Amino acid sequence: MPHDTSLIATIAVGLGLAFVGGFVARQLKLPPLVGYLLAGVAVGPFTPGFVADGGLASQLAEIGVILLMFGVGIHFSIKDLLAVRNIAVPGAIVQIAAATMMGAAVAHFWGWSLGAGLVFGLSLSTASTVVLLRALEERGLLDSVNGRIAVGWLIVEDLAMVLALVVLPALGNVLGGAGAPSAAASEGGSLLWTLGVTLGKVCLFVVVMVVAGKRLVPWLLSQVAGTGSRELFTLSVLAVALGIAFGAAALFGVSFALGAFFAGVVVSESDLSQRVAEESLPLQDAFAVLFFVSVGMLFDPMVLVKQPFQVLAVMAIIVLGKSLAAFIIVLLFRYPVNTALTVSASLAQIGEFAFILVGLGISLGLLPREGQSLVLSGALLSITLNPLVFKMIDPLLGWLRRHPGFAARMEQAKDELTELPVGMGDVRLRDHAVLVGYGRVGGVIGRNLEERKIPFVVVEQNREYVERLREQGVPAIYGDAAVPGILDHAHLDSARILIVATPDALQAREIVEQVKRVNPPLPAVVRTHGDEERAYLESQGVDRVVMGEHALAHSMLDYVLERLSVPKEGTGHPSVSVGGVVVGS
Repeated sequence: MPHDTSLIATIAVGLGLAFVGGFVARQLKLPPLVGYLLAGVAVGPFTPGFVADGGLASQLAEIGVILLMFGVGIHFSIKDLLAVRNIAVPGAIVQIAAATMMGAAVAHFWGWSLGAGLVFGLSLSTASTVVLLRALEERGLLDSVNGRIAVGWLIVEDLAMVLALVVLPALGNVLGGAGAPSAAASEGGSLLWTLGVTLGKVCLFVVVMVVAGKRLVPWLLSQVAGTGSRELFTLSVLAVALGIAFGAAALFGVSFALGAFFAGVVVSESDLSQRVAEESLPLQDAFAVLFFVSVGMLFDPMVLVKQPFQVLAVMAIIVLGKSLAAFIIVLLFRYPVNTALTVSASLAQIGEFAFILVGLGISLGLLPREGQSLVLSGALLSITLNPLVFKMIDPLLGWLRRHPGFAARMEQAKDELTELPVGMGDVRLRDHAVLVGYGRVGGVIGRNLEERKIPFVVVEQNREYVERLREQGVPAIYGDAAVPGILDHAHLDSARILIVATPDALQAREIVEQVKRVNPPLPAVVRTHGDEERAYLESQGVDRVVMGEHALAHSMLDYVLERLSVPKEGTGHPSVSVGGVVVGS
């Protein structure tokens, strides 16, 4: 093939095979990422047939990394992180340390250097945010307490890995890297000097971005948006992402990944951040696919034959080791078993940051090629198995809820938040509402009940929410309402209505079944996300089952009919206004 067509061939064949692989993976109920990685294996040097240009693929992959990190920065939410900071921040840090030590210990057993063990362990300690978000969306858990904790946990992991990308080059020589000494190291010669200069450059870059970039970039985007040209706006988004990433590397010695991340964070401050995300998504997806293809090109399938025990050790750390560590950590922070299981399943895979760290470790001469193949095999297998791990949560929870004594032994035996303070229930809870879940939906309902002086008690799995509600004088109970015994403290026998605002379908089923045993005539309104679940709940005697999509459609239809002066009678759906929010069945 002529040399001048190698770029076209690499892109065409890479994207073509990635499309086929992603489509097949999706049909098999697997993440498309598995198909993208296998496409890379197919065009790599370790398999027969067409071999893509590795040099060009790596540069295309670098663009993919930039756009991936840019997207992470845009969607980075300090508010969401702060909401679960008490569990996500310390939990993620301890879990990263535990997984890194497990990886380093195995690497030491294999005879690798300290630096190789550190990079290897860090690569296994972080999970893929992309894989997690799609898994939570498919199960309707993204807006649940457990979903927010898992996402917050991975945000902390992402930030830790960003810091690792900054520090590792400065520590490369100290850890036994074979790369050329950094400029800072040659000038000062000491570890502290090297770290000081590196972190100083990073801090200077952050200051420039916060002081200047935070004002300049949103202003620039608003000016371009004012022209009304979509293609010019898309071009400006690419120029900002690639330009800041390249400038960060050229002027401050910061990695492309870190520069792109902060570019996304700065853009997220703009009123146009949603439009930026939408405009950059197609290019981000395309180059991210090429990134995963290029990663797959580095994978030697023979490692599965030549080193099966090493691959099993890697899988044990990813799926069992760090997931078990996370499970124990969550329980030690006095969260329910179902939260611990969700977080554990979320971490039972590795993804994009592992690939970036491995590439950095190779370039610094810290990690042997063998380590790269092992990490890639672990990523392929763990991502493939992750849907199965998530599917195991519901049967495990069902078994635990049938054996509450066993679950109680795993959780903290005594927690003052699981019961109302003495006198609060006896005095205030008569003819009250029991509100399960105080998130985005439950919070709106709770505030409206409070404004109308309607007595209610909240049952919530987020400790911070329960503590805050009690400070405000609202009766609140901490725990999983589906676990037998938790709802007993909500005085179901004297309640007038049950409101289930949690998006977890299995939890809603368990709650309804419990309530029907304790107080069968109690009216109930339950939130759900699927027609099948709605039909089941209605068959159990639930008075009103609300689906988010239907409520949204009804609200929009009500407005349309109002503007068209068409009476609502005969539209076939009841609607009610709660604090200005129209909901319907």
